[in-house]
Amino acid sequence: MNGDMKKILKLTFILFLICAITAGILGVVNEVTRDRIYLQKNAKTIEAYSAVLASERYEELSFDRAAFPTVDTVSKADNGKGYVVQSTFSGAQGSITMVVGVDNDFLCTGISIIEHSETSGLGANAASSSEVGVKFREQFIGQGEDIALAKSGGSIEALTGATITSNAVTEATATSIAVVKSVA
Repeated sequence: MNGDMKKILKLTFILFLICAITAGILGVVNEVTRDRIYLQKNAKTIEAYSAVLASERYEELSFDRAAFPTVDTVSKADNGKGYVVQSTFSGAQGSITMVVGVDNDFLCTGISIIEHSETSGLGANAASSSEVGVKFREQFIGQGEDIALAKSGGSIEALTGATITSNAVTEATATSIAVVKSVA
């Protein structure tokens, strides 16, 4: 073996060692934080449910998953006020997970975005606690299955610079109302 080959093998071994150590550390960190991350996500989901339709408990219902592929769960509030639908759908930059409250008249009682990967300052405004985000989400309250963006003949004003996100949230809300109609 010549000197260049020994050098390549040595660098390859060092790189392998660095990758193995890094992967091991990431694996340990993942194990240590898994439960805490689950608890935080669960708390955020419970908070979102309460924000869109207050109830002590929710009973998960069966629904036609083939007809509603973006819907994760449909839950009925134990106080008889309506339903909460959780769905995961595509936004402009990736997946958005959202809950929608639907009352017994099949009108939206509110929306809450649990998780997203939208662009900061644009699509992320849909989930923000800023005036823009709150105002955007409040437009959905009282809307029915025929909900649409203003540019499509509806009453929902899109977020500035975030038409794809606005449209995705609007369509997910309409789908949530439709799935509740199918199980009610």
